[in-house]
Amino acid sequence: MNSAAPNLFEPLATDRKEHDQWLRYTKRSIDFAAQLKARLMVCHLGSVEFFWFNPADKIACYQDKHADADLRGDKAYQTLLTKSLAKLRKRMGPFWAQTQASVQEISGYAAGKNIRLGFENREKFTELPLDDDYEAFIAGLPEGSPAGYWHDTGHADIKEEMGLLNHRKHLERMAPHLLGFHLHDVDSSGKDHQPIGDGHIDFKMISEFWRPEHLLVLELSPRVEVDDVRRSKDRIEALIG
Repeated sequence: MNSAAPNLFEPLATDRKEHDQWLRYTKRSIDFAAQLKARLMVCHLGSVEFFWFNPADKIACYQDKHADADLRGDKAYQTLLTKSLAKLRKRMGPFWAQTQASVQEISGYAAGKNIRLGFENREKFTELPLDDDYEAFIAGLPEGSPAGYWHDTGHADIKEEMGLLNHRKHLERMAPHLLGFHLHDVDSSGKDHQPIGDGHIDFKMISEFWRPEHLLVLELSPRVEVDDVRRSKDRIEALIG
């Protein structure tokens, strides 16, 4: 298995001064990746900010009150989710515009350093891009862009449990743009970064989308025991065949 450079944390803001500061940090991260002779750097693309009445709070509250329920079949929850998504989309305009402008600005810099950018799917409700927008976002990058899609198995599973995506269908849509994977499991309590096989993620299904050119990275909690790291590695290698 291969490794990628460390994640790039939340580089986007609507304030110009903060935006310029984050771009400097982004370029420093690209420089560091180049020094390490990394093939790729995984990037996070910010979030929508709410000063009041963040719709994510109502979703979290509902989840806490129905911790043992399958929310995907809960009509009241689905209604709440639809309303919350509408509120999120109404608010996201300037944040999404800044995201895309920032991506354009750093893409040329990354290309000059021979570093590919993997834009990772996220786990929180307000984080960008929204899951339904990922395919159009990646497909709309300029021809020759050094960027593509990075898939995090735990994040996708959390979003699936929230009723925001179907894990397999999401991978089917994103397959032409895939660069690599963060591999970790999610246990019954919803905790991610767990050893492979200790949770409920279907890694056999996920392995159907692996290609020889993809980077596969175990992203486990630092609290995971060494033997469990080895066991996770063995399970992934068995799926590679």
